[in-house]
Amino acid sequence: MQRQEIRSLADLAGEGTHVLTSLVRDTHSGIARRVFGSIGPVAKPVEVVHNTTAAATYHAVDRALRAALRGAGALAAEARGSDDDETVESDPRVAGFIAALNGIYGDELTDHGNGFALTMQIRRRGKPIAMSPTDIAAAFPEATRRIAVFVHGWCMTESSWWRRPRDGKEMTPYGARLRDELGFTPVYLRYNTGLHISENGKSLAALLDRLQALWPVPVEELALIGHSMGGLVARSACHYGTEHRHGWPDSVRHVVCLGSPHLGADLEKGVNAASWALARLPETRGLAAFLNARSAGTKDLRYGALLDEDWCDGDPDEFLRDRCNEVPFLPHAVYHFVATSAGPGAVGAVLGDRLVRPHSASGKGKSRQVPFDPDHGLTLTGLHHFDLLNHAEIYAKLREWLGHPPGRTEFTD
Repeated sequence: MQRQEIRSLADLAGEGTHVLTSLVRDTHSGIARRVFGSIGPVAKPVEVVHNTTAAATYHAVDRALRAALRGAGALAAEARGSDDDETVESDPRVAGFIAALNGIYGDELTDHGNGFALTMQIRRRGKPIAMSPTDIAAAFPEATRRIAVFVHGWCMTESSWWRRPRDGKEMTPYGARLRDELGFTPVYLRYNTGLHISENGKSLAALLDRLQALWPVPVEELALIGHSMGGLVARSACHYGTEHRHGWPDSVRHVVCLGSPHLGADLEKGVNAASWALARLPETRGLAAFLNARSAGTKDLRYGALLDEDWCDGDPDEFLRDRCNEVPFLPHAVYHFVATSAGPGAVGAVLGDRLVRPHSASGKGKSRQVPFDPDHGLTLTGLHHFDLLNHAEIYAKLREWLGHPPGRTEFTD
């Protein structure tokens, strides 16, 4: 393990103890407030002494634990670490854990400069590719004029696209099949899903701008394929790429969203409602604060926030308020959706694919409508959210969609 990774692990452990200490402190405070409140004004002097002592104690414990862990990390880094070692991310299981951690607390990791905070990167065989002409050419020696960019979902890595189908059948990943059958060069990303979707959209826009400039051959066609949050990041990138006058949006012909919560994800809405309710009582206010510590990217999934304007002026923990603006589609690209449900009929409509309901994946809401053409969508039954990553019926549709150049239909909102 590298020295920097050991130090980052110690810092991460320190942040974890801080979260737990804060939860205990706030729960203790809430219970004490209820007890002293029931006694009345006569208990005020004792309450002041109690609160002062408790605050000082928790502060001292928190600082001591974090300092001890930081010191232990520094010693371990010098004793056990080596800058010549492979990174822990070389192990796919560790990489998956780090990706999940980024999904839940990735914005905090970034703010604290933790070495495990992910950035937007192109990955090949699990390793990052530097954005230089030499490295891009070496990574893609058979680069074609058609590129398919794969954007993974929340708490995941690019390895999710190699998921084995549940039926146990061997099936080549979408990217490899699109390369062999349609001449697309697959490009896989890894990014910090805990950051705001709009931040990742800007980062992806900048990366694609650089990639187009460095690509070994002229780029004639781009297809963006996103799973879950990845579809939202792709749509956001198209908006910011156009806003910043990048050239790559003119090459986009297809944007495919597989199970993307364009109108929001029920799980995030449920956590928002639960934390709001818990914050009403002093005894559970600490638990509400614990739940509200989840990342900005996670909270963006509540209603599918793609732009800075969707979140910058609001309280991220306000009760179930949709502030999202509609984002027009690129006029020369076709946008496709895949929606699925784990069960038929009313059961499927309620449960969706266990994370995203069909109406959200297809953009068909009561107050908001994402302008997907139904002819460019696919709705399936009997699949869950992660089946979308590798499924024969979905690939057949991908091949059909990407195999035909789109017309010049103008999409508006």
